[in-house]
Amino acid sequence: MTGDKCLFANGPFAGQKLGDAWPQMPPEWAGTRADTRAAFPLLVKFIFPDEKLSVQVHPDDSYAAAHESAAGGRGKTEMWYAVRARPGAEVLVGLKPEVTRESFQRAINDGTAEDCLVRVPVSAGDAIFVPAGTAHTIGPGLVLCEVQQNSDLTYRVYDYNRRDAQGRARELHIDKALDVMRFGKQLGGKVQPLSVNRGDRIESAIVFCRYFAVQHTAFSRPIQWRNLPEHFKLVMFLEGQGEIRWPGGSSAYAPGHTWMIPAALETHEFVPEEATATLEAVVPAIGGDWNDTAEIGRPLPDRR
Repeated sequence: MTGDKCLFANGPFAGQKLGDAWPQMPPEWAGTRADTRAAFPLLVKFIFPDEKLSVQVHPDDSYAAAHESAAGGRGKTEMWYAVRARPGAEVLVGLKPEVTRESFQRAINDGTAEDCLVRVPVSAGDAIFVPAGTAHTIGPGLVLCEVQQNSDLTYRVYDYNRRDAQGRARELHIDKALDVMRFGKQLGGKVQPLSVNRGDRIESAIVFCRYFAVQHTAFSRPIQWRNLPEHFKLVMFLEGQGEIRWPGGSSAYAPGHTWMIPAALETHEFVPEEATATLEAVVPAIGGDWNDTAEIGRPLPDRR
């Protein structure tokens, strides 16, 4: 994970929280185009739902800046990669074409909000893109690796009438949710990675959007990677064990580890002891106008 309270296990920031270390990072670590005056740009976490999560939606940057400055003013676009999936596992992402603001409001009141969303069956290895404004929920039976903007802004619209031990329901945010929710054409859903066999590894580009680029890599023999000076890289280990080696040092890796690779570390080597799979995430060093679409990794055809 890469939350602000996560601790560095080794390196020059060992023992420091990410939120404290990030403002101190020189360009050699953060990248030449990083803004260390703002919050760390990405949040990575593993999700293990044992029951349905609430039906919810996240605001985009414009809405968050205007209405949620106290919470950081940053929207939330995210993607999920299914590390594990039991038979029948699914997520619900996006609204059905016929759903309007008015009909969704009625469904919330009727307790049928879930019926307004598109059901997406999920198998291990599937990836789901969830841009801001997309109504969604996650079902049980999954282990997901999530890459997202570093924001906690979530507007819940339906929580299955669940109560805590004191009989209290969780707070809902229906008015805000309806303000930010995308009706009509949907931009999220399951994506089709673009895979390339490079001989020593198989690289699969999953999502390239304005907030992050995410790639999956599978390998079973040593590989070398090169960095670009514009940005750091996050590497999340999904499968396998082995060793990361760089000039002057090395360290073991294992499933569940998340590594921050410094921008100036031009070359590094991964030496697996067993077949290994990773997700890598970077913040694109690009300009221009972007909307919340996945430029690499296209939504699969509608199979409803």
